[in-house]
Amino acid sequence: MPRPGDSSYRAAVLVVDDEAAIRDSLHMILEYEGYRVEEAASGSQALTKVGERAPDAIVLDIKMPEMDGLELLKALRERGYDMPVLMISGHADVATAVEATRRGAFDFFEKPLQRERVLLSLRNAIEAYRLQTENRTLRPEPEQIIGTAPSVRRLREMIEKAAPTPATVLITGESGTGKELVARAIHRLSSRRDRPIVQVNCAAIPEELIESELFGHEKGSFTGAVRKAMGKFVAADTGTIFLDEIGDMSARTQAKVLRVLQNGEVEPVGAERTIQVDVRVVAATNRNLEEEIAAGRFREDLFYRLNVIPIRTPALREHLEDLQLLVEYFVRRYADQNNYKPKDLTPEAMAHLKALPWKGNVRELKNLVERMLILSPGDQITREDVIAATGGARPELSTSLLAVGTLREFRDLSERMFLLHKLEENNWNVTQTAQAIDTPRSNLYKKLDQYDIHREEPIREP
Repeated sequence: MPRPGDSSYRAAVLVVDDEAAIRDSLHMILEYEGYRVEEAASGSQALTKVGERAPDAIVLDIKMPEMDGLELLKALRERGYDMPVLMISGHADVATAVEATRRGAFDFFEKPLQRERVLLSLRNAIEAYRLQTENRTLRPEPEQIIGTAPSVRRLREMIEKAAPTPATVLITGESGTGKELVARAIHRLSSRRDRPIVQVNCAAIPEELIESELFGHEKGSFTGAVRKAMGKFVAADTGTIFLDEIGDMSARTQAKVLRVLQNGEVEPVGAERTIQVDVRVVAATNRNLEEEIAAGRFREDLFYRLNVIPIRTPALREHLEDLQLLVEYFVRRYADQNNYKPKDLTPEAMAHLKALPWKGNVRELKNLVERMLILSPGDQITREDVIAATGGARPELSTSLLAVGTLREFRDLSERMFLLHKLEENNWNVTQTAQAIDTPRSNLYKKLDQYDIHREEPIREP
C-alpha cells in the first residue's frame, strides 16, 4: 500500500459540512487536484469516519447543528488525532478565528471560499503533516493526555490553569496514571518551555547520595567526591525541576528542599556559601502525604509549600469509558514509530480489556498494546490474543458477588460496593462523588438512602 511520500500516494481529505452543496463543490475541486475525498454531514459522522480510517487533513465547517466545528476539533484532539484541520465559516469573526487557532486549527477561511488559497493551504498542511509523521521515529511527539471522561477533562483543565503560573504543583495518583506526563505538559505549556525540565526520581537514588544529586557537592566533601559536581536544582535554573516520588525523600533532604522553596537557595554538600536559583518545582507521589505527616515521615511545612496547586491523576478504572480511545491512540502511536501495521481490536477483545482490573493503570495498558501489536498473528487483535498477551489474566470477580442467588441481588450488591468505594475515594464528599461517577447529586442521595449507606460505615466486602 502506498505511504505518504510515495509518488503513487494520494492524500485523503475529509470534508465536513452540513450543507450538501458545499460538500459537493469541495469534493469536485479536491478530487480534480488528485486527493481522495470523503464526506461527512455532521460532527458525529466525522468522528466515525476518522475512527475507521484517519485522513491526512480535514476541511471543517464551524456552524453545524448538534456538534459544531470547534467542538469537533476539540473532540479530535482529545482522542489524540493530530492531522491538520482547516476551518471554514460563513459567519467568521476575529474571536472565532482566534479560538479555532487556539484549539489547534491549521488555517481559517471565510465563505465564499477562494479556491487557490484553500488549495495552497491544504498542500502546505499535508506536507507539514507528512514531514511530522516521518520524523516521529527520530523525534517522537510527546505523549498526549487522552480521554473525554469528566475526570480527564478536569485534569486537562487543571493543567491549563496551573501551567502559566509560577506556582508549585503537587501531582498525586496511583502508579502508572501518568504523573510524569502531567509534569511535562505543565512545563510545555509554561513560560519556561524553552528552558530545561530536569527529572529526579527520589525513590531510585540511595539516601546517602540524594543530597549530592539534588544540590551538588564540592570536591573532597565526602569519600568519592573527586571533583566538584553541579546538582539538579542548579541544572534546572530558569526551568522546571520534577521531583518524582517525593514521598520517599529523607527528612534531612526534605529540609533542604524546603529551603529552596522558601528562599531559592541551594546549598551544595561541603560548600561554604549558597547558590541562588530560579526554579519552578513540580512534585509527584503515589503516597498519601497526609498519612505520612501523621506518621512523622514527611514535613508538614514542606507539604503545604508543595501543595499550592494539587492535581490528581485518575486511575484507569475511574475512566474506563476512555479505554477504547486510549487503545486506538497507542496503536497509532506504536504503529507510526515502529512501522508496524495498525490492527483493530474485535468487540470481544475490547470487552475483555474493559473487564480487567488494571492495577498498573494506563502504563499497563500502553505496554499491553505494544505487546499485542507485536505478538498477535492476525490482522485483528482478538479476545484470545488479549488473554495470551496478559498471561491468561481474567476479569476479577468478588467471591461475595458470585455467592448471591439472583441477578437483582448481584446488581444491588455490586452497586452498593461501588458507591462505598467512590465515597471513600472522594473523602465522603457527596458533590465530588456525584461528579466523579457522572450522576446528579440528588440521584446519589437517593441511592445512599436506598442502600442505607452512612458516613461511619467502612468500605469492606460483605
